[in-house]
Amino acid sequence: GDPGLPSSAMYPLEMEGNSNPKTTNKPKYSKFTQQELPACKPLLTPEIVIAAFALIGALFVPIGLASLHASRQVVELVHRYDASCVPVDDKVGFIQNSRTDKTCTVTMTVPKYMKSPIHVYYLIDGFYQNHRRYVRSRSDKQLRYKSAAHLTSDCVPEGDTADHAPIVPCGLVAWSLFNDTYTVRVNGVVTQVNKKDIAWKSDKNNKFGKNIYPSNFQKGRLIGGATLNESIPLSEQEDLIVWMRTAALPTFRKLYGRIEKDINANDNVTVVIQNNYNTYSFGGSKALVLSTASWIGGKNNFIGIAYLTIGGLCLSLAMGFLVLYMVKRRNFGDPSNLSWNR
Repeated sequence: GDPGLPSSAMYPLEMEGNSNPKTTNKPKYSKFTQQELPACKPLLTPEIVIAAFALIGALFVPIGLASLHASRQVVELVHRYDASCVPVDDKVGFIQNSRTDKTCTVTMTVPKYMKSPIHVYYLIDGFYQNHRRYVRSRSDKQLRYKSAAHLTSDCVPEGDTADHAPIVPCGLVAWSLFNDTYTVRVNGVVTQVNKKDIAWKSDKNNKFGKNIYPSNFQKGRLIGGATLNESIPLSEQEDLIVWMRTAALPTFRKLYGRIEKDINANDNVTVVIQNNYNTYSFGGSKALVLSTASWIGGKNNFIGIAYLTIGGLCLSLAMGFLVLYMVKRRNFGDPSNLSWNR
């Protein structure tokens, strides 16, 4: 090197950002930094594409058929009662009058054998539980921690009573709790509806405190839905827990309880309903649902149809590509197949 040049000129790259000329800014060698890790680079030949589509179709079609068969094995009874259970034209006035008798009786005939457990749902249509202001009107900390009972700022307008006492649980979600009740009789015999373990265990154990008790509930400026027993902690009030898992769509069903007894075909199921819940103010509807279950859950044809559609499409593509490949097949590397060869 030239003895007349400074050391920084002799090692321009090594000196940049580093006062020690013997060290460099090179990254530590590894297969990852040098991109020397083994990699898979598949070549999508016609054979591989056809085989992939055929494999997907061969898997999806049987799954779709099994899902559709299981869904069609589910026995489901749906009875809408919001209109028939109000005998007057002024339905809003009837449902808001606390002195009227709101008892209603509906009878259904079971078309097929229903194996227990038989799930009892209430179905509501036209109720937007996914509305932003409705979903946010709750205090999750208040539901979980006893020291957070005063945290009601997110619960307006159902956060405090007229005397500024905190409402537990506060917010519009809890305030609008469903309060219709069902008494089931099978062939005239009262059948117990089990309301235990209808809520998710994760909700019971992680979202609702075992030492949190209702306080001042439904004592705000306007009465909403059901009341709560102030001697039972929130973690055991499963109707509330089920309701507060808000639905994503305006038409939804929530679990009311289970009938742990088989019901035979042609049996008469009589349900005595206390028609208390006000769906009339917003033009909604209510229905009672009795349903068995299969390995995919309740009645749901969409899953089977979706699998069959995708599987059938993949099989069709596989067949189409196979025919096209056999008709226009050529040997790769044969220049006689090139259109520009003379």
